[in-house]
Amino acid sequence: MTSESKPRRMGRIFYGYHLVAVTFLFLVLFNGCAVSVFSLFVHPLEESLGWGRGQVMAGFTFFYLLVGFASPVVGRFVDRYGARPVMPIGAATYGIGLLLLSRASDLWLFYVGYAIVGAGAAAFGPVPCSAVISNWFKRKRGMALGFMAAGIGAGGVVMAPFVGFMLSRFDWRAAYLSMAVLVVAVVVPLALGIIRTKPSEMGLYPDGDSAPTIIPADAEKRAEKAIGFTLKQALRSPAFWLIAIAISFSNFANMSVFQASASFLGDAGFSIATAATALGLVGFGSATGKILFGWMCDKIPANRVCAIGIALQLTGTLLLMSVRTGSPQEFIWGYALISGLGVGAWLPTLSMMSSTNFGLLFYGTVFGTLNLLNSTGTATGPLFSGMAYDMSGSYMGAFTTCAILMAIAIPAALAVRRPSQPTREV
Repeated sequence: MTSESKPRRMGRIFYGYHLVAVTFLFLVLFNGCAVSVFSLFVHPLEESLGWGRGQVMAGFTFFYLLVGFASPVVGRFVDRYGARPVMPIGAATYGIGLLLLSRASDLWLFYVGYAIVGAGAAAFGPVPCSAVISNWFKRKRGMALGFMAAGIGAGGVVMAPFVGFMLSRFDWRAAYLSMAVLVVAVVVPLALGIIRTKPSEMGLYPDGDSAPTIIPADAEKRAEKAIGFTLKQALRSPAFWLIAIAISFSNFANMSVFQASASFLGDAGFSIATAATALGLVGFGSATGKILFGWMCDKIPANRVCAIGIALQLTGTLLLMSVRTGSPQEFIWGYALISGLGVGAWLPTLSMMSSTNFGLLFYGTVFGTLNLLNSTGTATGPLFSGMAYDMSGSYMGAFTTCAILMAIAIPAALAVRRPSQPTREV
């Protein structure tokens, strides 16, 4: 047995839990250095470079579109080579993109910078992280994915104060540069030193179980092939497209509402502090929801859990739509906590629906393609709400459309059924 395959234990704690902690941290940086803090740069860039808010917000669209388009490619590489060599490359690419942003003076370079950040984010974000955790856990997969995914919500809680400090004490260029150094310094050594894609690489088994007999090297691969859908086979199944509709529609709608919520509350006469508190509560709810919904995925089918999460998003959106000048602030806190909790469902349920319906052998490619569709919705949602406001002078039309899309996504999730076993392609 080679040194690479010998069991390695850190105390008495199953190694998979160390991977949950590391991937949690990776998702803190994935989300916290791009999505959660993006709006904090709008005013500084507007004042420093004279760009319009719409021009700045387009950078977010470039970021998420590249996350989406890179995800299937990243997934294919993870399936073939494992996550360990992919993640450091992603972190270095992410850092280069942030470095370019710190030096940007022209709008085109700003867009290129965010596109590079998006491509790098895909390579150490949800696709490789969920692939690792899905391989290391079976019975406890939902809970493990939930704790991992909580890093996305925690990203805003951790990084927003840090970026706010950098912007107040220094400037936006220093803030971008500091995030570049942080991502590279944290992700690269941890990915190379800790990440292992499958427990078999260390002579271990999912959930920390011990096997009574030694399994031949090719037995696990043959077993996985029996339940593994290729991307081509997955695309032929109704389950794939129902999952895509449920996730992409709901995340398009949620991100559209979320990115417009601060402006909507400001138009209604509420302070910036109130809007900022609401955004923080959404992040808190999201982190909590990911753990809760991950746990639920171990108890009931993931498609039902997904539908519950989307229903909470819809409830939160309807609460926000009811806010008017002089409305009790409890309506705002209700929107933030309920919507944030519902948002927590998407990553653990998407990962669980991918693995339980299509298997693990081609998980990276299948999940990456679903994440492409999801990211396209996430990227275009804020543009939709912004354009709707520019045309009508109100967010109500956009919010109503988003509520309808969420209402469509709920039955789509509930309709997902595990496809029949595919015929193995030769």
